[in-house]
Formats: sequence, C-alpha cells, structure tokens
Amino acid sequence: MSGGRARVAASILDADLSNLEYAVRRVEKNGGDRIHLDVMDAHFVPNLTFGAKTIKHLRPRTELPFDAHLMVDEPGRFLDEYLEAGCDSITFHVEIEEEIAPTLRRIREAGRAAGLAVKPATPLSALEPYAELIDIVLVMTVEPGFGGQSFMKDIAREKLLPARQLLRHKAFGGEVHVDGGINRETAEFVGGLGVDVLVVGSALWIKGHDMGREIRLIRALADEGYQFTLNDGVEPIPRDKMVTFTSLPEHIARRFMDEIEAGGIPVVMLRGDGQINPDGIRDYDLLVPATVEALVVERHADQRARYQRDADGWREKFIAEHGVIPPPSHP
Repeated sequence: MSGGRARVAASILDADLSNLEYAVRRVEKNGGDRIHLDVMDAHFVPNLTFGAKTIKHLRPRTELPFDAHLMVDEPGRFLDEYLEAGCDSITFHVEIEEEIAPTLRRIREAGRAAGLAVKPATPLSALEPYAELIDIVLVMTVEPGFGGQSFMKDIAREKLLPARQLLRHKAFGGEVHVDGGINRETAEFVGGLGVDVLVVGSALWIKGHDMGREIRLIRALADEGYQFTLNDGVEPIPRDKMVTFTSLPEHIARRFMDEIEAGGIPVVMLRGDGQINPDGIRDYDLLVPATVEALVVERHADQRARYQRDADGWREKFIAEHGVIPPPSHP
C-alpha cells in the first residue's frame, strides 16, 4: 500500500493496446494504486476503445483495483457485464439520457463503488439528485473521448472542492476523482483542491520515462498541495493508516465493531498483544482508519467507556465461576 493521502489511478488508454497485460503488470510493478479503464462506445464520445470482455481477461493479470469509467450511452444496459468482469468501481456520466438512479443502485447492491462523472461544461448541480447514491464524483478536466488533452485549470478550480460536499453523506470512503491533463505540472494544484484520486494517463506512458518515479512524484506533489493549501502545513494523514480505538475481549469487541461499522466506518479486528483475559485469550484490538479517528471518538467515546466497564465485569464474573485459565503455550 502507498503512503500519503493521494492515490494514482493509471489510465491505460495511452498504453500499447495490443499488450494490455504488460501494461497493467507494469503499473502494478511501478506502484500504481489502481487501473483506470476508459470504456468508450463511439456514440457518447467519438472514440472507441475496449469493453467488458477485455476487462474480464485483464482481471486475473493484476491484483490492483479496477476503476471503470464508462463513457457510453447506455451503461445500465451493459452493467452486468462490467460487474461480472471484475470492476471494483464503476463510474458513468450524468449526461446520459437513460435513467441514472437504478444503475447506481445496482452497482452498490453488487458491493461495488458507484460514481458519476461530469463533463467540463456540466455543472455539479446535475449530480445533486443522486448524491445519496454515489461513492465517487469524477470531475473531467478535459473533454472526454481522447487522451493527451490540455488541463482545464478553471474547471478544476470551480468544481473540485465543491464536489466534496456531494459526498458529505459518507463518513468514510467517498472519493473525488479528477481526470484529464493530470501530470507533475498539475498534481500539486489539484491536490490543493482536496482530490483523492488522480487519474493519470499519457504522462505515465512517455517513452523513456520512469513510470514508478512519475507515480511517486505525482502523489507527493498532490499531498504537498493538500498540506499547504488545505491543511495548515500539516502533512496529511496516510489514507491506509489504522489506529487502535480500543481493546476488548472477543465477544464484546465483535458487538462494538458491528455498532461502529453500522455508521459507515470500517473496523479491523485483530488479536492484540496486550491484556490476557482470565479465559487465557488476549484482548482483541479494534482498529479504525486514522483519517476518521476524531469522528469515531465523537460518535462512540461513551460506548467505549461502557464496553470497557462491561469487559471488567465479565472478567470478574469469569474468575468467580472458572478461576483463571493459563494462556496456551506456543513452542
């Protein structure tokens, strides 16, 4: 996993389309965070690329998440094919003519992240009717359809920070993506506008360039932009950093984990290295993302104290009934 806040989704649109297996493996080897798949149907946009069958064949070639961007007229009609192909997130355009909400619901019901994209000329207000159904807002800073276009700075300035408000219903996991003209010259600017995922295309496929260095540089510049523009000079919290919220006996920890996750925040439950309980089993640690630690404390500090009292009471009762069982020995 990458450190830092920003993530790079490598678009393979400008890779050698005759050898996409090599392209996705190269992205993975060089530290890319995701594979961005630009699907075009020659109707919604004038260009034609690849479809679900190509994605399905690529899926076993890498463990990186697949981030599909459907620039097509009828995403709902073909959605099942992209779900079956193994796309981890699916984003389509708000400018289509078919109904939007049913397709978003189907993506989320399949356990994938659902996104809506806006062309440069489309106002963000077009997404507001669907805000509760989206996990991703994709802001296009070029006209969709072709790679290698120039970055539209005014569009980025106008839309990227407000896009965060469309995801305010998500306690964790909502993402603002930017796509179009992203490279080392523009990464710091969009990072300073709070972007989570930078879609990088042609900048990664320049002959003779070190792809790994380019990815690291773009991520670092985006994080620097965030740090000095939005975060008062403080380094951003790494997106994948987890912190221990509490440690409890297993049966109590599971109940508390379910409560926290019901609020949309993921919890990792791991056998801890701290207190050994009278049943001979160590406490379990409940880890939450560091980026939302303050929110978890705000929501659950009282429950944490209550569960810790419950744990003390359970330990006393166990000792009274069973004594203390030595922990298992391991050779």
